Amino acid sequence: MAYPAAYRYTKEHEWIKVEGDTGTIGITDHAQDSLGDIVFVELPKVGAEVAAHKAFGTVESVKAVSELFAPASGTVTAVNEDLASAPEKVNSDAHGSWMIKIKIKDAGELSGLMSAADYEKYVAEEGGN
Repeated sequence: MAYPAAYRYTKEHEWIKVEGDTGTIGITDHAQDSLGDIVFVELPKVGAEVAAHKAFGTVESVKAVSELFAPASGTVTAVNEDLASAPEKVNSDAHGSWMIKIKIKDAGELSGLMSAADYEKYVAEEGGN
């Protein structure tokens, strides 16, 4: 799997795409593959505050319920409403199916995230694909 080079990645298998002070967040292809068929996504409301490395929602699959962790702190500016009625979109295109967008509070938090190459190496070492 090729991970988009423009994204930054967490050890909890979330990605963030940064454009200016906006961060678009989703889960990686590795995460959705590990979870199996996703049947429900619970996300915060617009205006909610999220904190780096803290849970902001959950994703439920046929195998388990997993928490979603924010790669950076900020205020939710948009939620992908399509996932409420079609959560399986994450399975078909994990890197294109964003979950939330935030206004980033501290860009410095992004420096601790992995590049695509580092994330691929991390997944391989973890025993993934």
